[in-house]
Order: sequence, then structure tokens, then C-alpha cells
Amino acid sequence: MTSLARIAILTFSLLLPSTNVLGADPQMVDSGTTAWMLVSTALVLLMVPGLAMFYGGLVRTKNVLGTMMHSFVAISIIGVLWVVCGYALTFGKSILGGFIGWSGDYFLLRGIDDTITHGVPEYVLAMFQGKFAIITPALISGALAERVYFRGYTLFIVLWFLLVYCPLCHWIWAADGWLFNSGASGVIDLAGGLVIHVSAGVSALIVALFLGPRKGYPKSTMAPNNLVMTMMGAGLLWVGWFGFNAGSTVQSGLDTARALTMTQVSAASGALTWMLIEAFAFRKVTSLGFVSGILAGLVVITPAAGVVQPGGAMVMGALSSGICYLALNIKMKIGYDDSLDCFGIHGVGSGLGVLLLSFFIRDSWMTAARQNIAGWNCWDQLLVQLKGMGVTVALAVVATFLICVVVEKTVGFRIDEQSELEGLDKSLHSENGYGLIFPESR
Repeated sequence: MTSLARIAILTFSLLLPSTNVLGADPQMVDSGTTAWMLVSTALVLLMVPGLAMFYGGLVRTKNVLGTMMHSFVAISIIGVLWVVCGYALTFGKSILGGFIGWSGDYFLLRGIDDTITHGVPEYVLAMFQGKFAIITPALISGALAERVYFRGYTLFIVLWFLLVYCPLCHWIWAADGWLFNSGASGVIDLAGGLVIHVSAGVSALIVALFLGPRKGYPKSTMAPNNLVMTMMGAGLLWVGWFGFNAGSTVQSGLDTARALTMTQVSAASGALTWMLIEAFAFRKVTSLGFVSGILAGLVVITPAAGVVQPGGAMVMGALSSGICYLALNIKMKIGYDDSLDCFGIHGVGSGLGVLLLSFFIRDSWMTAARQNIAGWNCWDQLLVQLKGMGVTVALAVVATFLICVVVEKTVGFRIDEQSELEGLDKSLHSENGYGLIFPESR
């Protein structure tokens, strides 16, 4: 073949569209999917500073830095643990009767240097999942805000990550996880309704009960120091949630578009519903209520974004806002101090989504499920979802309580009274969040 012919063939081949599709060749990189997963990874990481701003604005001035540190420190601690052993514990082969996974190739990620999975370099998938691992224990910090030692919090998230998050992630998301392979489809949890929000929410409730309320709660006024920052944080969370849910499809196609759309619809519906509730109840709408509605809509759709349609997403967002609103009111009547309502929104809202999705599954998905088990219906799926809910709650309750005891007995968990009154920023970090000196009462 002449050089001119080779040049002509090469030029013609470059003009042809790529024939690579997701999963067509495990050793070929799907550039479109890889690009989207890189963006999704960055979007999920963006949620951590978003969470820090959301929580930081809700606490008193003397605790704003300490509260934001609880979110940011998870990036370093869990970020290192994930690479060292977290990925191996969650996505390795089942050991110990399926309680946890393990793979020597995943230790320090040393065996995935050349691995392509679903058309994406496995490094990208590992980093994407790592961001989920980072933000989950950070969510719990909303329940213990303003009253824990920093050293106690860091030990708590290490133990909680190893004993709660990694096992749950393996059970529900690993290919040989026993809840992944339950029933016709396994537990449906696209982006962590159980793995992330229910586990964190239930654990938050246990921590709040274990620690007891903040000094002066609920009699003393503990007004947010900066609702502007809270609103900005909510906005960042909403943006990041598109990577959270749509990225969890691990593709760049129809399912991605579905998950992204349901995320937007549910969040908007949740925010609108909370506004309407406040308008009828108080004749005014609050910024805090609005952002609470956003979160209620986002958490309820997290497990369901891959299987429901817009009508279902809209109903789920509205119901989540209403139920979460009731949950926060019940908290006030009971008197437990879940400082920033991690359980009331993340635990209750996402738990609702895990169960409700059974009744809004699209027909095409259900038809595919019936190929595994004839006659499979929404009630069958609900039983599977209930099983997933039950084991998630059980593990979170038992393990979190034991972790709290260990932390309190070793490095100390509940901060001493004088340091709590002084504020975390000054007593633990020797800093002031805004560069100003404020009275202790604030």
C-alpha cells in the first residue's frame, strides 16, 4: 500500500464517528462517559464546601469555624482512608459471610492503574465513590454541632466510616453485595438514599441523644449567624446534586438525563411545597424554610432518580417537604437536640424516598424486572426496600451507639461546659470566624 493510500485511509477513519459504546470493550475508554464522570466527581466534591456553608450559617457566631471544619476535615481524613482501605472494603469480594468486602488489588488502589471499567478508567470511578464516602460522615456533624471536641469528632468519623459506611456500601452497591442481589432487582438505591442519607440521619439521631442537648437548649435563643451563607450553601448543594445523582448512572446517556431531570423536578417541588406550607401557616415565607424544602426534595429523590418519571418525582418532592416539616415540629415537641436537623431532613426525607419509589417505578423498568421473576410488582419491590431500610437502621443504631461510647471513654466526645460556653472557634481552634470579637451570648 502506498504512503498516499495510507494517509487517505487514516484521514477517512478520523472523520468517522467513534463506534465505542459503554461496555463495548472493557479496555477502551469511552471519552464521553469519562468526561461526565470527571465532572460529576468535581460536582460531588463541591457539595462538601456547600454543606460547610449550609451548616456554618446555621450555628451561632462563636461556633461557625468549628462547624465548618467538621465538613472540611472529612475531605482529608476519609479521603486518605478511602484510598488506603475504603475502596477495598466496599467494592472488594465479599468476606466474613458477606459483611464486608476486601481485595488486595484495591489496597492503596495499587491494582487499578491500568483498569478500565464501563468505559471509564477505574481511578475515576474510585474517586467518584470516594466523594460519597467523604460527605456522608460530614452530614452527621449537623446533629452534634456546637458541643463536641474536635479530636472526638475525628475519631468518630474514622470509626463510623469503617464500621457503618463501608459495610452498607458493600451490601447495597457491590456486585456481590447481598442487598444488591435481593429479589428481582435488589434494593433500589441509585445514589445513596440508604447508604448515605438514612444511615447518616439515623446515626445523627443516636449521636444527638447520646450527647444530650446544648447548654441552654431549648430555652435560650440560638439563632443562625448567617442565613445568607446558608442559602449559598444550599445553592451549591443543589448544583452538586446533579453530579451526585446523574453521575451515579455511570454513563452519559438516557439514564443520565432521566436522573438529572428527576433531581431538578423533585428539588423544585420540595422548595415550592415548603413555601406554600409556610405561607398558609404563617402568612410569610422564610429563607430557612425555602432551603429546607430544597433539601427535602433532593434527599427523597436520591435513591429513586433512576427509576421514576417527572410526575412521580414531583409528588415525592412535595410529600417529602410535608413529612420533613412535620418531623421538625415533632422534634421541637419531644425536645431532642438534632442541632441542624440531619435526621429530620436527611433521615426522614430519604427514608421516605426509599419506600415511595416502589409506587412510581416506570413501566419499562418493571417489565425488565419481570424477566427475572414473573409477576414482580410494586409491592414485591416495597418488601425488598423495607428489608434494606431495616438492616440500614439496625446497623446505624447499634454501631453508632457503640462508637459514641468508645469515643467518649477514650479521647472524649462531649466538650466541657466552659469550652462550650466560650465557643468552639476560640476554645478549640483559637480563631474567630469573622475576624471580630463577639459577646459570648452570641
